[in-house]
Amino acid sequence: MTDPIPFFDGHNDFLLRLRNAPEQREKLWLGSPGTGHLDLGRMKQAGFAGGLFAIYVPSVGKGPGLDYQAMMKTAPFEVPLPQLMTHEMAQPVALAMAGLLHWMERAAPDDFTICRSAVAARAAFGTGKVIGIMHMEGAEAIGPDLDALYLFHDMGLRSLGPVWSRPTIFGHGVPFKFPGDPDTGPGLTDTGKALVRLCNELGVMIDLSHMNAAGFEDVARLSQAPLVATHSNVHALCPSPRNLTDRQLDQIRDTSGMVGLNFATGFLRDDGMNSPDIGLDVMVRHVDYLIEKLGEDHVGLGSDFDGCTVPDPIKDVTGVPNLFRALADHGYDAALLAKLAHGNWLGCLDRSLKE
Repeated sequence: MTDPIPFFDGHNDFLLRLRNAPEQREKLWLGSPGTGHLDLGRMKQAGFAGGLFAIYVPSVGKGPGLDYQAMMKTAPFEVPLPQLMTHEMAQPVALAMAGLLHWMERAAPDDFTICRSAVAARAAFGTGKVIGIMHMEGAEAIGPDLDALYLFHDMGLRSLGPVWSRPTIFGHGVPFKFPGDPDTGPGLTDTGKALVRLCNELGVMIDLSHMNAAGFEDVARLSQAPLVATHSNVHALCPSPRNLTDRQLDQIRDTSGMVGLNFATGFLRDDGMNSPDIGLDVMVRHVDYLIEKLGEDHVGLGSDFDGCTVPDPIKDVTGVPNLFRALADHGYDAALLAKLAHGNWLGCLDRSLKE
């Protein structure tokens, strides 16, 4: 049996899984596999060489009796956007999740390392240690004065999405809706524009996943860095507001940016259903389209593991080699597979992060 292709993953929600079960964190990270998509043993088995680990603060005040996953089982649907969350509400949770990432390193120092630069990530790649880069999905924990960004940066934050799918003081996220278009409201606020400028100054990569069309355009005008969507798919193949239009893909290409293929079935299927009953051919079609629009050097993986429903042939992180086999059977050679697996993400970090 050949060794799996080492891959870098643009997005996962493993920290949220740890945060939701604090009494089981050692088992979830170091112990036997559970019901989730990730743990250290399965990562190493599958070739998971590193990724962006998301700090995500769950919404509050959704209202009683609403089963959001069930609402997305059958299209058409439109899930109401959660309410805006203040930094006083979000910051304690975000700090706890940042601490969990550091705990993961302390709990497995020989197998996991937090990297704060592209140089450090390249140095760690291939050593047997899993690379962790701190990411924030939704910037609610950064207050209006932006001072907390300096603190999170010192903790290792190197990638930030100004919005998740709810409004923030920085901008507006897209709803979970199908079918739909990302042109859903106004762009960045003045505070959001200041956040983009400070991220550029500090070398924090800006993630455009979840952002509406007007906000995307604002970032494209303001940012001096490559445009990156860590976990998004193709709107032309799956008309969800979470997916990228051809115009957005062109803008990402023109800045030597990056798109990570999202494994969430609701953003892959042409019917928008949140169902795992799809084959790898659907994922291959999205990869084909992304390469056609972006070129071979700007496409990678952005699984959304532990935060979504994935296709049955994937199941968890140990199924990622199945995707690479499907791409190889489709005609992708070893050099292109290496780019998609890790080379393109490492190149994006080179272009996006400061030392």
